Amino acid sequence: MFKKVGLIALSTGLVLSGVGLSTADAAKKDASQGKQNGNKAVENVIYMIPDGFGANHAANYRIFKGEEAVWDTHIKGMYTTFSANADITDSAAAGTAMSAGIKTNNGVIGFDPEGNKVKTILEASEEAGKSSGLVATSTITHATPASFASHVEHRSNETEIARQYIQESGVDVILGGGKNNFLPTSKGGKQTELNLIDEAQEKGFEFVETREQLQQVKKVNVEKGEKLLGLFAGEALAPEFDRVDTEEPSLAEMTEKAIDTLNQDKDGFFLMVEGSQIDWAGESNDAAYAMHETKAFEEAVQEAIEFAKEDGNTLVVVAGDHETGGISVGSSSSSNTTADVLKNVTATGEFMASQLNADRSNVKEVVLQYTGIELTDAEVATVQQAEDAKSAINKVISERAGIGWTRYGHTAAQVPVFAFGPKSDKFVGFHDNTDLPQIMKDAMKLK
Repeated sequence: MFKKVGLIALSTGLVLSGVGLSTADAAKKDASQGKQNGNKAVENVIYMIPDGFGANHAANYRIFKGEEAVWDTHIKGMYTTFSANADITDSAAAGTAMSAGIKTNNGVIGFDPEGNKVKTILEASEEAGKSSGLVATSTITHATPASFASHVEHRSNETEIARQYIQESGVDVILGGGKNNFLPTSKGGKQTELNLIDEAQEKGFEFVETREQLQQVKKVNVEKGEKLLGLFAGEALAPEFDRVDTEEPSLAEMTEKAIDTLNQDKDGFFLMVEGSQIDWAGESNDAAYAMHETKAFEEAVQEAIEFAKEDGNTLVVVAGDHETGGISVGSSSSSNTTADVLKNVTATGEFMASQLNADRSNVKEVVLQYTGIELTDAEVATVQQAEDAKSAINKVISERAGIGWTRYGHTAAQVPVFAFGPKSDKFVGFHDNTDLPQIMKDAMKLK
């Protein structure tokens, strides 16, 4: 049904993403890496997933940054994201499609619509003797990372996902939030009885829970069965805005440590890295939050590409699981640039709303403190009278930045795929999300 339509679809994707490269230019960018590899199997794959990131996110981020993002010159094509039972996918169904190449129903992880367990690209990599890792800024048991190393009937069962990670999966590096899902209720966690952190340490995991501890990890020898578990918050990690006031590592720091650890395996590795909170920003229509999370994600992608350039046999794929918010680019009602407005914002709309007093009489002062924006009397009244102050603040900031939104949730918009390294040319064209792990499987020559 969704066959590759080649150059026409690809050129459309390039225009949508705002890159403006010709098909030939985009394909040539990474041609040298493909030629160096020849018919040899790709040794490592780093799958970078910016949750909720679509073509217009890419265009807005380019404006926000003031220059091309690290992935822009590596654009390859576009793909569809629908699930087995809906035009608009959720992250569980999308994650399963992107990890196992199978459509499933929204909410389901690691099973097809008939309830059959499906094998993921991470599990196939492990069967081939490779090491594997998961990194995220959400709880590490959230839908996207869970789709690579667990099988549950519904994504909400994060304690079961945690159990499967430690007791059943072969994942070697696990870094993110969600410590509460690994601890028993007696220790403030959500497990009925299990202490999965203790079990993990008994199974050879080195456990860390702060940025400093992660940086101090010297050598976790995955060749000898040693592993690394880093859980840096009870729930999700803090938004990038707030990271400086925590003991949590950045996504780039977690990515770098994961690569350094997994690269010790002479058979290669598979690593999935998710920039989780781009999606949450989209769901709140919070433009500044979205751009700052994208910046943190780009820094992680830079780590992956720098490693791939040096290594020569690593494929890096950047692909969102769906688009969120229906974000638009440019507004005739705005006299400011996106960068001028959003670079000065230092807090989420949700945080600013939490700082308002009961009668919201301090709206002007709070917004000025965290955005540098001097609200008009009309804008102040809009926030004061709104049913949801967070949404009203986000709307004012987006309008000032020339950014529009169409909904508070996921959309069915097609999503761009970027790739760098050997076999990256295989992603050229128009695809479905189920095609991505199949291309990776062929590139690594997995069964």
